[in-house]
Amino acid sequence: MSEPRPSDRHDDSDPDETFAEIVDEETQRDPDLAVIEAGSRTLRTRSGPPQGDEVPARPADPDVDKALRAVEQELAGRWGETKLEPSVARIAALMDVLGEPQRAYPSIHITGTNGKTSTARMIEALLGAFDLRTGRYTSPHVQSITERISLDGSPIDPERFIEAYQDIKPYVEMVDAQQPYRLSFFEVLTGMAYAAFADAPVDVAVVEVGMGGSWDATNVIDSSVAVVTPISLDHTDRLGSTPAEIAGEKSGIIKQGATVILAQQPVDAAQVMLKKAVEVDATVAREGMEFGVVQREVAVGGQLLTLRGLGGEYEEIFLPLYGAHQAHNAAVALSAVEAFFGIGAEQPGSLDVDTVRRAFASVISPGRLEVVRSSPTVVLDAAHNPAGARATADGLSEAFGFSRLIGVVGASGDKDVKGLLEAFEPIFAEVVVTQNSSGRAMDADELAAVAVEVFGEDRVQVEPRLDDALEAAITLAEEEDEYAGAGVLVTGSVITVGEARLLLGRR
Repeated sequence: MSEPRPSDRHDDSDPDETFAEIVDEETQRDPDLAVIEAGSRTLRTRSGPPQGDEVPARPADPDVDKALRAVEQELAGRWGETKLEPSVARIAALMDVLGEPQRAYPSIHITGTNGKTSTARMIEALLGAFDLRTGRYTSPHVQSITERISLDGSPIDPERFIEAYQDIKPYVEMVDAQQPYRLSFFEVLTGMAYAAFADAPVDVAVVEVGMGGSWDATNVIDSSVAVVTPISLDHTDRLGSTPAEIAGEKSGIIKQGATVILAQQPVDAAQVMLKKAVEVDATVAREGMEFGVVQREVAVGGQLLTLRGLGGEYEEIFLPLYGAHQAHNAAVALSAVEAFFGIGAEQPGSLDVDTVRRAFASVISPGRLEVVRSSPTVVLDAAHNPAGARATADGLSEAFGFSRLIGVVGASGDKDVKGLLEAFEPIFAEVVVTQNSSGRAMDADELAAVAVEVFGEDRVQVEPRLDDALEAAITLAEEEDEYAGAGVLVTGSVITVGEARLLLGRR
């Protein structure tokens, strides 16, 4: 197995000077934002966590499994997550008949293109470490639908999931009868999550949008903290063809008087977000200005970080996840939790650093540069767009010393597949193209035609069945003794990763 590289020596540079350099770089990178910033209030300040959950298996009890499958089948009979009628009217009607459960607790709302789920998991771990009961709603799931609704850091059990569905089912049917279109799969799940959080009850909900922001079903909450992870091109047929257009849709989660935690963005996307903040009198904290990653070192099993938050600096933070993108997600998550507690705006000081360390050390993010096998090393990553693929490629190259890397790629047909493959081309010696079981999956032969354009015919192998593709990739990785340090990366889709996870024995 090719192990992650051990940490190098600490950099002796002064952290304040390092952060000043970050600020200078950010200022130079975004000069066009100055006029907008002049009208925007900006957050300027001197001022035993739950363990991460594994992906749940099917219920052991046959009766429970049968009942869960029945619920899954009923949900699958509704509009899927990719078929949308842009409106919050239906979910608002459902919330009304349920008694507005989403108003029973404060929340942190997360949008963006990449990094939402990992950031949500980090926020959840931090809040739990400070003795708050959390509810987390994320999508899509890796293996089990129950992953989408979590309480206290773990997916709700199948019995509770079934109960949550049965509890709201009569109200769903009532709304269905009154609306031009039935509630969608995602809208019903959102209703289940909000009702389950109120029933628990939770102290705070961490909610990831499904797609976009303004008309996303989750956007019936009024969150005091809005988090915007990096925006790039994805779902362009629904959200817009430029980062600015996509940002316009995603900015809809920013509510009156909220605090916005803004990850580094393309200039045009940042402009849109800041304009929206001005319109609703929101306070903005920007990565690279008010918070950021001061120092980062690759370490065995993850990375060691120094983070600058809204309330000060947090040193020696071990994060058991790979890649610079996860370090930036950690900075965003930390600042979001600080903002939730009012640090930097309502009170001076910072969070207890030991509690922060324990929280970050507990974080996992299944299917995000996740090692699931050794000899050879097999890594899973759910990158499904070019920006995510570039972050994955960089993280993999940095953390692992592979002498030869074989890719297994199964992608959805509605994605920028060529851009995805181009991002991986420099690090893949060969690629095995395949397809998952989803109806959205690109046909393996069609994917192969695109892959040949990018890699050349000699570097592409086609295996329509995912199990055959995994076997072929592992065989290629083990082919010759000189490639003893070879590895396999399975990527292209959350569904591909989830199915590979099952095939490789992860439960």
